[in-house]
Amino acid sequence: MNGPEIHLSVAPELHLFVAAARRGGPTPLTTDGASTLGHVVESLGIPLTEAGRLLVDGREVPVSHVPGAGERVEVHAVRRPQEVPGAPLRFLLDVHLGTLARRLRLLGVDAAYFSEDVGDPALAAYSARDRRVLLSRDRGLLRRRELWAGAYVYSDRPKEQLDDVLTRFAPALAPWTRCVACNGDLADATKESVRGFLEDGTERSYDVFAQCTACERVYWNGAHHSSLQTIVDDALRTYGGGARPQQQAS
Repeated sequence: MNGPEIHLSVAPELHLFVAAARRGGPTPLTTDGASTLGHVVESLGIPLTEAGRLLVDGREVPVSHVPGAGERVEVHAVRRPQEVPGAPLRFLLDVHLGTLARRLRLLGVDAAYFSEDVGDPALAAYSARDRRVLLSRDRGLLRRRELWAGAYVYSDRPKEQLDDVLTRFAPALAPWTRCVACNGDLADATKESVRGFLEDGTERSYDVFAQCTACERVYWNGAHHSSLQTIVDDALRTYGGGARPQQQAS
């Protein structure tokens, strides 16, 4: 670039996206005099989904602002909890976040997920069509213009990923109400109504069941119930939410 020089500061929460030299701020940055501030921020490696308020000489400006010579630019992180206007809060997760998708569903959060890599264009189009917040660790995917809304998942550890999403978006929690396999709604079921789906040992050992209204998968308090209950209890204790009494299968 060969144009106006600005002075840029990046919030500590965004330091992982920028070069080490930009983490002390403010640092000088030469622009081309025509690109918007949004383009400048993205050129540094920061997805706009992660940028909150943009301040120029202390006043807030839109991403369409074109920086001028000598301006002092501050890039803040998204404020938490983040509001997502215009649609019910629901998510779409890319192929690498299967465990996070299942944990969100366990808590009753609407989380669509593809177990196969359908490609970035298809994910972005699905996000736009259904107005879902796309969760991903792929910065390139989060920069796609057709994306309706998105968020970078900062950790590669499922527990930290879950905490990140619940802290950032504060979704309503309703554990044991959603199928962890397909995201469908669960309904109470009698042993008689699901007998054809059960093995003999399960039928003899359990009496309380739920069934997915979409894929018909049957749930009961199986061998993994205690570990799942721990995830639920931790989430409710930390983030709140109304839990409907319900059973969950192994």
